Amino acid sequence: VTLYGVFTNHYSANGPSRCLLLELLDISVSELLLHSSNQGCSMWMIQHCARDVLEALAFLHHKGYVHADLKPRNILWSAEEECFKLIDFGLSFKEGNQDVKYIQTDGYRAPEAELQNCLAQAGLQSETECTSAVDLWSLGVVLLEMFSGMKLKHTVQSQEWKTNSSAIIDRIFASEGVVNSAIPAYHLRDLIKSMLHCDQGKRASAEKALCSPFFSIPFAPHIEDLVMLPTPVLRLLNVLSDASLQCEEEYEDILEDIREECQKYGPVVSLLIPKENPGKGQVFVEYANAGDSKAAQKMLTGKIFDGKFVVATFYPLSAYKRGYLYQNLL
Repeated sequence: VTLYGVFTNHYSANGPSRCLLLELLDISVSELLLHSSNQGCSMWMIQHCARDVLEALAFLHHKGYVHADLKPRNILWSAEEECFKLIDFGLSFKEGNQDVKYIQTDGYRAPEAELQNCLAQAGLQSETECTSAVDLWSLGVVLLEMFSGMKLKHTVQSQEWKTNSSAIIDRIFASEGVVNSAIPAYHLRDLIKSMLHCDQGKRASAEKALCSPFFSIPFAPHIEDLVMLPTPVLRLLNVLSDASLQCEEEYEDILEDIREECQKYGPVVSLLIPKENPGKGQVFVEYANAGDSKAAQKMLTGKIFDGKFVVATFYPLSAYKRGYLYQNLL
């Protein structure tokens, strides 16, 4: 997350306080899990989140820092940069120089951090230092929750987990109740297992985890993903008929009407309506920023255009820029 500046609030009830001015981010993974209604997130979203967070951790760990509080609420979507970002470095420390004994949140706490916390409560010193491996443990739990759609706090704290966590992970991936189980997801399963070794010495590093075959699989986003994750590009569905696309004069009139309507919410950088598949009949509107795109999505969803109810989703800016158009996912 980007820090823009620091200032002092002299009018705080508890006296002057230092404030951090950070970039405005969007939805958190915690909210995405809530919206998934226990069905789990799509493989595209899990892959996107895993890669972004691992890249952040690889950078942090290379610099010698441990985040120490990785959880769904601390992973947020950046609409402008089209990626997931890490926030809340309140428990972070320099590896080898840990000045906070109680690290990580319950349910996402690595075994070595759990032991350290218990010993600290008893006034004892732990012989094992917490390292950057604690972040990988937390991420492993987060990804398992994203896949299953279930909160796993009690699962990862159970005696069964401590005895054979691998079998529990296998059971989650084989569960008929998990929608994603129909997709060959063994690469994700193995990636998660590599992060959830009880022995921190055997746990995969962020750099090594990024080499997992899971990241070589090309997943496409679901329409729910494109509704939930804002970007500067808006995609309008159910707007044009085949007849409108074939009649050049009608096509140009509709194009102008759409541009005029979309410009009400901010400057339009580009507008594209493909006449052939993929993307045939879909309307892609690129705004200068995600704020305008979000305003347009809110106002245009459900609007009647040429007798049809408009469906407005966001669309990955990177895919749009490369000219990669996913098939209509309605």
